[in-house]
Amino acid sequence: MSYKHTAKHLVIAITFFSVLGCGGNSAPVSSSVPVNNTPSTTQTTTPAASPSLTTFAFLTTQNSQLANDVNLQIIGERITGRSTNNASVKELVATFTVTNAQVYVGETLQESGVTVNDFTAPVAYKVMGSDSSELNFTVDLMQFTGLPIIYLNTENNSEIASKDEYINGNIRVVGGRNFPSLELMDMEIRGRGNSTWEHPKKPYQMKLDSKQEFLGMAEDKKWLFLAEYSDKTMLRNRMAFELGYLSSLAWTPDSEFAEVYLNGLYNGTYHISQKVEEDGDRVDLGDSGFLLEIDQLERLDQDDVSFNTDRYLVNIKEPELVLDDAQYQYISRYINEFEDALFSANFANPTTGYAAYINIDSFVDWFLINEIVKNVDAQWWSSIFFHVIPGEKINMGPLWDFDLSFGNVDYADSQYAQGWWVRDNEWIERLLDDPAFVQRVKTRFAYFKSKQTHMLNQIDDYAAYLQYAQAENDDKWQTFGEYVWPNPVFFDTHQEEVNYLKTWFTNRMTWLDGAIQTL
Repeated sequence: MSYKHTAKHLVIAITFFSVLGCGGNSAPVSSSVPVNNTPSTTQTTTPAASPSLTTFAFLTTQNSQLANDVNLQIIGERITGRSTNNASVKELVATFTVTNAQVYVGETLQESGVTVNDFTAPVAYKVMGSDSSELNFTVDLMQFTGLPIIYLNTENNSEIASKDEYINGNIRVVGGRNFPSLELMDMEIRGRGNSTWEHPKKPYQMKLDSKQEFLGMAEDKKWLFLAEYSDKTMLRNRMAFELGYLSSLAWTPDSEFAEVYLNGLYNGTYHISQKVEEDGDRVDLGDSGFLLEIDQLERLDQDDVSFNTDRYLVNIKEPELVLDDAQYQYISRYINEFEDALFSANFANPTTGYAAYINIDSFVDWFLINEIVKNVDAQWWSSIFFHVIPGEKINMGPLWDFDLSFGNVDYADSQYAQGWWVRDNEWIERLLDDPAFVQRVKTRFAYFKSKQTHMLNQIDDYAAYLQYAQAENDDKWQTFGEYVWPNPVFFDTHQEEVNYLKTWFTNRMTWLDGAIQTL
């Protein structure tokens, strides 16, 4: 950016010589003496004033869609602000104050209080001075919280009251500057979850009319809306997924945060996730594979098909089977054979023991991730997923259900950063009787320990990303400073909740760093 100031001073002195008489003699006339009584003159051009831009706003008088006037800050070349409601920013009129200049967006001359522009993305403004100087600004207007906005509408504005029955509706997504938008399309929606369904802010499962890319995630029909009600950071599931992305597990769900409006009313910030299900872009089972979950009898749906080992109830999530058919007989027999081998006298034999049945690396990573975050359910209760394709070995994963991890539970010792938890899973406990498995655990933990700073930075980045979202969500649900089952502690602000999460994670990694060496 440059400024030019030019002034010219022109002084003209005219001296006349008079030659009188003959002989060519002449005498100079002093330059200080006026000739013909005309004084000498000096002409000065006043420098042109520099251009300036001093105010920039979006006023409700020109933008009726806004809830209130938005006065932006001008700091250097940046002009920033935030609209406090979900109104579209595609057609806004800016009101600004400039002096000694004209304003352009591209080649279009801008008129304050009149010209319409699309502010979905940052807009470059050029201020051209009358002295040919130029100022450049970037106008960066955040729409609402900066997250994409999802509009869900149910047929006849019906309440989503069931976890079993879908109701019809439609959906539209305003992606903003970072995500693709989705035009209005049909969908079905129902409730989901177990303990999470009992909270005031409900989680949902949505099924689109056809497979679609959603918030930049690979196209599919089914998408989950995680409410993250008891996790006031809204980050525990996401950070567990981040560990999954660092791991050797075959697949970890992708997810994004979004603001959700339900039947025209703001319903809070949701964590939108892929579902744990069979699909080439999700859990790839080929044409004949099985997705399984260690589960509890009281959690089974009426149409679920399951079998028992000596230690666990195993729910067959995929495919849909008929009890005692050939596929059922195969998978129930195979998992029981694995468990028998694992608890046999020669369990560590690389040919006849557990290694013949499992992808060891997947078991190591699944164990370490769940132990690092001390996931309360992963000890033996639920969301313990594994999958197998006939002719191949058993793979642990994918990861799922971490809202009650990272110390966010008050009814179990998984609350504390110290102490083992998932080690007491009976399969893991037995695997740790094998020195070869223990050595792989030690080596792999060193890898995850090296990612500790990365994880802490990720927490900070996501907390900053949710800066406005968490405040809007709390205005809706008012959970800060309140006990929400099963919080062991609770704080007045999002930042304090985030600090607790970071401290717990740091203490956990420190404890494990020492404890793993004693295995």
